[in-house]
Amino acid sequence: MMKKLIFGYMVLAASCRYGGGSAVKEIHIGRHHNNALQIEVDASTADSAEAYVRYWPDSAGEAASLASTVSPKGLEHKMVLLNLVPGTKYSYQVVAGGVATKALKFESPVLPMWLQEQFKYSSDSLALVPQVFKEGFMLLNKRETPGVDYIVDYKGRIRWYHEVDGTGFKVTHFTRDHTVLSILGKNDEPTSYGSEILEISLTGDTVRYLRKGTGDLKYSIHHEILKDSLGRYLTLFVDQRLLDLRSAGGGARDTVNGDGILILDSTGRALWRWSVFDVVDPLRDPDLLKTRRDWMHANSLNFDRDGNFIVSFYNNGQIWKVDAHTGKVLWKFGKGGDIAMPAECRFTQAHAVHINPSGALMFFDNGVENRLSEVFAVRLDEAGRRADMDLHVRLPPDIYNDRMGSAYMITDSTVLCCSSKRKITVLVNRKGTLLWDMETAIPPYRVEFLKRQQVAPWLVP
Repeated sequence: MMKKLIFGYMVLAASCRYGGGSAVKEIHIGRHHNNALQIEVDASTADSAEAYVRYWPDSAGEAASLASTVSPKGLEHKMVLLNLVPGTKYSYQVVAGGVATKALKFESPVLPMWLQEQFKYSSDSLALVPQVFKEGFMLLNKRETPGVDYIVDYKGRIRWYHEVDGTGFKVTHFTRDHTVLSILGKNDEPTSYGSEILEISLTGDTVRYLRKGTGDLKYSIHHEILKDSLGRYLTLFVDQRLLDLRSAGGGARDTVNGDGILILDSTGRALWRWSVFDVVDPLRDPDLLKTRRDWMHANSLNFDRDGNFIVSFYNNGQIWKVDAHTGKVLWKFGKGGDIAMPAECRFTQAHAVHINPSGALMFFDNGVENRLSEVFAVRLDEAGRRADMDLHVRLPPDIYNDRMGSAYMITDSTVLCCSSKRKITVLVNRKGTLLWDMETAIPPYRVEFLKRQQVAPWLVP
C-alpha cells in the first residue's frame, strides 16, 4: 500500500498527469508500505517500455544521483526509492524508453519518533576501523512487538527497516538472494521461538510467508532460519515427545522437549527432518529431570564446507556436525565430545556457529562458568579427531553476555561481536581491544555484517 506525497516538497498526497514529449503519461508518488525510508513511484507509459527513476538530494545536486532498479518492459511500472535521508528535499526523474521527464520534487519523511535514537556509535580509534566495515552494514532485529528488522551503517544510522504488527522478529538472517529472512513470534512465545517464517525483499515486499499449520510446519521453530542454494528453508524445531521416565525418577508419561532440523520447500512441505531423539537416548542423561523442558537447547545451525550441518547446543556445551543426508552425527566438539579440544578452547555455551571466510569453525562463547564471554575459531582435523586454535578473543569483562550473542570476522584482524543482553555491539582486534562500539536500544539476538556488495544496488554507503 502506498501513502501518497504531494509534489513541491509536501509530504502527504499526490499524483499527476504528465506531458511534455515524454513516454510517461502519469506519475503517482508516496510511501511504500507506509515506510519512511521507502518511496514508491508508480508510472504509466504510452508505449511498452522499461522504466526507472533517477533521484538526488537537492543539497548535493544531480551529480549525486541514484537510480531505482529497472522496471521491466510494460505499460505500468512500480519503482521503489531507497537510500533516502529522512527529512530531505529531493529531485527525481522517471526515465522510460530512454526518455526522461523533467525534474520533479518530493521531500522524504522524517523517521517516526520510536525509530529515532535507537543506535549510538562511538570510536576512539576510527582510523583503525577497516574501510570494508565503514562501507558495509549491520542487520539486527527487535524481538518484541511490534517487531522491526533494521539495517544500519557504522554510524548507527538506520538505512533500512521493516516493521510487523502483532509479532516480533525473533531471529533474522540475510540470504544469498538479497532478502531478509526471519522467524516471527508473539511476546508470549519464548525469547527466540516463533511460529511464522517471513522473507522480504529489500524493496519491502513479501517474498515468502509460512505459518505454523501450513503444510508440514506443525512445530514451534526457534533460533535459526536459513535458505540454501536450492531455495529450501532450514530451521530448528521443537520436537516434543511423551516418554516413560520412571526409571529416571519421573512419570510414566513425561514430556521431553528436544530439538530437530527441518527443511521445507516454498509451500511448507517437509523435505527432510532430523531429531536429537534419532541419535541420543535421553534416559542416558543424568540431568534429564532438570532439563527435560528444554533438554538440549539447540541455538544455531549452519553449513559446513561440504554441505553437511553444524549445530550448537547451549545446555551440553557442544557443537555437532550432522550428515545432511543420513542424519548421522559425524563428530561432537566441546565438553565430552569426540574431538580433542585445544587447551585454550574450554568454551561452555556456543552461539552463532559458522565456518568463517578462512575455513575455521567460529563461534561466540557466552562463558557463563567464568563470567567472561569469548570468541573462538578452530581448525578441525576430522580424520585425526583434533582441533588447532586459529583465533581466541577475550572480550572485556564489562560486556560479559550470558545469553544469545554472535561474532563474525570483518577482516583477518577484526571481529564484530554482539553482546545481546548488554545491548552493545563492538568491533575488536585479535587482542580484544575495542576499536568501535554501538549501543542499541533493543537487545538483538545477534548482529550480522553485510558487505556493501551484498546489498548493492539497493543500499550504498
